[in-house]
Amino acid sequence: MELLAALAVAVLVGCGVYLILGGRTFTVVLGLSLLSYAVNLFLFFSGRLMTAAPPLAVGTQPTADPLPQALVLTAIVIGFGMTAFVVILALRARGELGSDHVDAGEDRP
Repeated sequence: MELLAALAVAVLVGCGVYLILGGRTFTVVLGLSLLSYAVNLFLFFSGRLMTAAPPLAVGTQPTADPLPQALVLTAIVIGFGMTAFVVILALRARGELGSDHVDAGEDRP
């Protein structure tokens, strides 16, 4: 299970970096979103993967760690805010510059 989790995080990071290097604002926004999802999964998996563990301590059973869950919830909220800010910034730059390239360059073949 840990190998699958690590592979999912690696694929998300790889796709995110590839999209960020695309040079267009929409792909940069998608890449940043994928990177934030990868970080969220990494934080969530850092609390150990357990199935059928109760969220609250009952007796001597192992419980789920609430700290990674709280960190992921906070990261999701911050990620939505940053994505909205970047989208508005990209739309403003498109309106001002007339291009959606990150470096305001021309189309390259």
